Amino acid sequence: MEPAQGESKRDCWTVAFGNAYNQEERVVCAGYDNGDIKLFDLKTMSLRWETNIKNGVCSVEFDRKDVNMNKLVATSLEGKFHVFDMRTQHPTKGFASVSEKAHKSTIWQVRHLPQNRDVFMTSGGAGSLHLWKYEYPAQRSKKDSEGAEMGVAGSVSLLQNVTLSTQPISSLDWSPDKKGLCVCGAFDQTVRVLIVTKLNKV
Repeated sequence: MEPAQGESKRDCWTVAFGNAYNQEERVVCAGYDNGDIKLFDLKTMSLRWETNIKNGVCSVEFDRKDVNMNKLVATSLEGKFHVFDMRTQHPTKGFASVSEKAHKSTIWQVRHLPQNRDVFMTSGGAGSLHLWKYEYPAQRSKKDSEGAEMGVAGSVSLLQNVTLSTQPISSLDWSPDKKGLCVCGAFDQTVRVLIVTKLNKV
């Protein structure tokens, strides 16, 4: 997948699979250095949706790869992340989203908790990890003035944060087996294994 002839070519920094709820449906979401986010439908080999968050996109992840598209989180160079509600696509406005200024630095990575898709962790350029929870609105969609369905964004709350290093935490992953067990890598040549407790109470 590349730009058509004559279109400018941007650097693609991050990709993620999603919408794989059966054997045929698949999408790939890609984030670019200029803030573009593009959603490609692999079934039809077409561009399904695109937007721009005005800042280089460092990481994108669906809350689950193997279900109907539900939520997508995109993180950026200047400490802001965006959560898109992927259930309802408006013909012109696309997907509803909420944004949050998190780390005072680049957000290198986002990872959703495998046991609870509404909880996710972001890793920052200042060596910190932030744990977030997404709260759904009372209604996830509404009709606009012309009768078209449009999504309604929820809200994001910070559950916990910790500073582990003076260097950026560039990589992060959760254990699929042990709830709260995670591992991260930083630019200080250190791999850290962490345990997050009380996740059953959020």
